[in-house]
Amino acid sequence: MIGYQLPEAGRVTLTVYNVLGQEVAVLVDGMQEAGYRSVEFDASRYAGMSGVYYYRLRAGEYTLTRKLMVIR
Repeated sequence: MIGYQLPEAGRVTLTVYNVLGQEVAVLVDGMQEAGYRSVEFDASRYAGMSGVYYYRLRAGEYTLTRKLMVIR
């Protein structure tokens, strides 16, 4: 689960990338209201997904990038 809080309504994208910078999944892409949100990254949908990944959250002018560990 990836949790995040939006201080105001706006367009939000949440994308997962592998260590090579290749896009693996787009978890959120659209308008959202202010408040706390969470989204599940279901790694079982992808073969060989164990390892280090990064997710990028963009909300308006705000951008956050964090590391994500997937262990099977």
